[in-house]
Amino acid sequence: MKPSLDKIKIVETTWAISEVHLRAVRTPVFIQEQLVTPEFEWDNIDATAVHVLASLNNEAIACLRIIDYHKIGRMAVLKQYRGNGLGAALLLAAVAICKTHGAQQITLSAQTHAIPFYEKCGFKVSSAVYQDLHIPHVDMRMEI
Repeated sequence: MKPSLDKIKIVETTWAISEVHLRAVRTPVFIQEQLVTPEFEWDNIDATAVHVLASLNNEAIACLRIIDYHKIGRMAVLKQYRGNGLGAALLLAAVAICKTHGAQQITLSAQTHAIPFYEKCGFKVSSAVYQDLHIPHVDMRMEI
């Protein structure tokens, strides 16, 4: 049974504070499931990005990062927690953070299978399909 969203805590954090928790989500999602190389996954952007972390009973279950309050990336939800609205809640929390910091437009790079999810959250496709590593992506944006 999937947990109710009201039991999930979503917080804004930093790499310095939450690195262990962020790695606990991104490693299984990106490195193990999607076969992204560790060298690509772990970059210098993490240190300066704002991170949004979702947890249940103090266990990290989803995350994303925000670059310069206008670009969202590295969104990941552990497999067993997908399909209950957690991704949308996490994304909308990130959008709210960006708006609070004056963003006029928010962009992201979406895997093509996730386009309908991002469209439901208010993003629109803004590029042709391209390969990011071995995964097809499109750029998407939301006007504020």
